[in-house]
Amino acid sequence: MKTYLPKVDPAARRWHVIDAEGQVLGRLAVQVANILRGKNKPVYTPHLDAGDFVIVINASKVVLTGRKETQKTYERYSGWRGGRRVFTAAQVRATHPERLIIHAVKGMLPKNRLADRLITKLKVYPGPEHPHAAQKPTPLTLSA
Repeated sequence: MKTYLPKVDPAARRWHVIDAEGQVLGRLAVQVANILRGKNKPVYTPHLDAGDFVIVINASKVVLTGRKETQKTYERYSGWRGGRRVFTAAQVRATHPERLIIHAVKGMLPKNRLADRLITKLKVYPGPEHPHAAQKPTPLTLSA
């Protein structure tokens, strides 16, 4: 018996719009990562990119539970001595709120070359507007 390997058609990818307003960051990131990987489809294969595109709007209104707003830290390192920068979640939200979601989703993807291709299909915007109207994205409501 031969193993079935699905044909992944890039033209068949759908676009999903997710409103992050009032959503908990971690729970939202799990849903987005599953759509990016294609785990919501019957043709899911771990080593293939069978997922869809995801547009996340209202990223600045995502919810962090507990005291994560002040205690959770994000780091950047330039490679130089003394080049390590530490930011709290509140500081990241004030300057680049889309990075909160991108960082959370990226942490839930596999740590390989496939993840580099998957993360490019994620589009995050801090407000309710996005420039992808031509792709006819379908609004997606996540279960709470």
